[in-house]
Amino acid sequence: MEHHGGLNREPVISLHGVGKTYMSEHKTNEVVRDVDLEVQENEFVVLFGPGQCGKTTLLNLIAGLQLPTAGEVTVDGKKVTAPGPDRGVVYQTTALFPFCTVMGNVEFGPKSRHLPKKERRQRAQYFIDLVGLTGYEKSFPNRLSGGMRQRVGIARAYANDPKVMLMDEPFGHLDAQTRYMMEAELEKIWQKEKRTVVFVTNNSEEAVYLADRIVILTNTPTHIKQEIRVDLPRPRSYSDPAFLEIRRQIEEICDDTL
Repeated sequence: MEHHGGLNREPVISLHGVGKTYMSEHKTNEVVRDVDLEVQENEFVVLFGPGQCGKTTLLNLIAGLQLPTAGEVTVDGKKVTAPGPDRGVVYQTTALFPFCTVMGNVEFGPKSRHLPKKERRQRAQYFIDLVGLTGYEKSFPNRLSGGMRQRVGIARAYANDPKVMLMDEPFGHLDAQTRYMMEAELEKIWQKEKRTVVFVTNNSEEAVYLADRIVILTNTPTHIKQEIRVDLPRPRSYSDPAFLEIRRQIEEICDDTL
């Protein structure tokens, strides 16, 4: 499959002075304030912060699903003004097409880009295999567990060959055991098929397990409180003292924020 090169000096994602304020007739609600952030090629960055602090809004601004009221978002040097195939998005609720099989869901992006049937089928099969769903190609979403549906969502996003993967608490609805399993699976997939990833979570353990860098956000209006680089070898152990120390640091920073 196609791989996107190594670390590049030019960031893939840049946010400069980004703010987002929602205005209604009677009031204004400032959600994001003056955020500066750069994400390098193939870097796995986690946006971490309390619930409802503006993490999803930041992700949607990068996705082009919303536009900033201040500042600028660029991906690959181009100003973000709308969604695009260079950015794959995976949400907490997978929003699969219920009338399509696993294969139909995963090959949807390549099909809509008019890739020849043989090529798109091979591409979809590669990612179905990669996420561990070999043998489920003809299954419909309602026959799959929550973890399996998320695997389909990840395979579908990857199959469109985006430069950037944006993931909004994709394992937030899963039970603890399935969540641990999916974190390990995602880490394996990312090692094999490197992409620039921005991942939203409010789970400190998940953040340390997955991230190259954790961006800790404040409460609304959100801005960047601090960044922590996670230089632990992969795959990581939840019980490693160095892992637990980084987790403690994050929680201490957040306690000071709230």
